[in-house]
Amino acid sequence: MSKAVESVTELAKPIAEELGLELVDVEYVKEGKDWFLRVYADKENGINIDECVELSEKLSLKLDEVDPISDNYFLEVSSPGAERPLKKLADFEKAIGKNVHVKTYEPINGEKEFEGIMLHFDGKEITLQIRIKTAKKEIIIPYEKVAKARLAVTF
Repeated sequence: MSKAVESVTELAKPIAEELGLELVDVEYVKEGKDWFLRVYADKENGINIDECVELSEKLSLKLDEVDPISDNYFLEVSSPGAERPLKKLADFEKAIGKNVHVKTYEPINGEKEFEGIMLHFDGKEITLQIRIKTAKKEIIIPYEKVAKARLAVTF
């Protein structure tokens, strides 16, 4: 985690909590010649545009006051969307029974990407039910081998 992301996370978390929101993620990325500070927040039944605006305004004031990033950047506050990233242990626990997409640092059974229903998570291992053609199979993924994970929308 970069120093900028760490600083902004520390500033944004209490503001989000004060508004009844969960801080999901903070990204600081360069796209073209511009820098973007992206803050993702959510709550149990979803976040609306007014809540995003309120968080953006309060966070913007705090960022101006503390000035943790010396570069010029664009602040974007939004919902993580339907394919919300799974970052914290609690995110994985809430995803039990849901369809998820997992990328690993190294291959497991020759694969590095998996999508399926999360059947179990105990903090050390994820059990996914995946489909291989018409058959359902369970695969166990060690948590420390997870590079990225997110909810996955199915159609």
